[in-house]
Amino acid sequence: MNKIEYKSLIAFHPGYYIKDMIEDMEISQDEFAKRLGVSGKTVSKLTNGKINLSNDVALQLSTMFGTSTEMWLNLQQTYDIKYLEIEKEIQLDSEKKLLKLIDYKYFVNLNFVENTRDALEKIKNLCAFFKISKLSILLREDLLVNYRSCSESLNEKNIVNSKAWLQTAINIGKDMEVEPFSKSKLEKYIPEIREMTLQSPDVFLPRLKEIFSECGVSFVLLPHLKNSGINGAVTWVNNQKVILALNDRRSFADTFWFSLFHEIRHVLQEKHKLTLISFSSKNMEKMDKMLEEDADLFAQEILIPTDDYKSFVATSNFTEYETCQFAKKIKIHPGVVVGRLQKDKYIDYSRLNNLKERYKIDV
Repeated sequence: MNKIEYKSLIAFHPGYYIKDMIEDMEISQDEFAKRLGVSGKTVSKLTNGKINLSNDVALQLSTMFGTSTEMWLNLQQTYDIKYLEIEKEIQLDSEKKLLKLIDYKYFVNLNFVENTRDALEKIKNLCAFFKISKLSILLREDLLVNYRSCSESLNEKNIVNSKAWLQTAINIGKDMEVEPFSKSKLEKYIPEIREMTLQSPDVFLPRLKEIFSECGVSFVLLPHLKNSGINGAVTWVNNQKVILALNDRRSFADTFWFSLFHEIRHVLQEKHKLTLISFSSKNMEKMDKMLEEDADLFAQEILIPTDDYKSFVATSNFTEYETCQFAKKIKIHPGVVVGRLQKDKYIDYSRLNNLKERYKIDV
């Protein structure tokens, strides 16, 4: 195209004027090309705006029409500048659309960006924080997250916000000072971590952070970012440091601990080249199904050993008293047992919810 229009902006390629001159001369493009001393292909590409005007052709045009070479070169320069303005405006409009998908206040509240009402400043601040050149980078399939869409019409909100949340966790995790990673240490601490289900968050969180730090794990606990669809993630900084991130959306004791042990298993799997995500969004499908299933089974077994669970459900006696007695026997929070019974459909989701403690976690 030798003329590009967007909103009030118009960019005229030198070929636009050359085409007019050919028409005024009432000759064919091939005849014009012969007179100019170039190929017909060159003239065709010029008049259609597919190639830039070269210095040589500008010189030939100036001689052919008795004009200055500078005039032709200025036409090309003017077009280039106006074209960049149009591209910038198109990109800006696209960026503004993506900005509307992101809860900017989320990042303001966490003191990661400055508060502003100006859209350009918001875009600039978010790009600097995410370390990307433009927000549309968050839409790239090969950036950060290992998942695929369960439908062809995957909502852009999920894509953008999942990567925004993950990049936030990575930024925080990379800055944490931790010991070199030790799988054996982490495995040794699992029984102690399990015992924390009987403690309150203000008691277990400081100790949990200490344990993870000693084991080479940057433990990041973030608020839930609307439309992110992520419950947790594990990603490796290098062979000596891994980031385990959770959000506070899963605030009930059963879901919190299941999610935590699920991610711990991903750490123990030591897939250094993968970023493993736990999704809540139905629009996204986990690509590493075997790793996910392994992590689920690990979390289930740690929290409620299979043999103990089978013996309990065999009684079919799921009263509040019996459930609490079973939880006491295996030294686990009763809410964890209730969550498992509900998930496995032994009881309805409306039953025994008074035993499911909701955590208030300061992140």
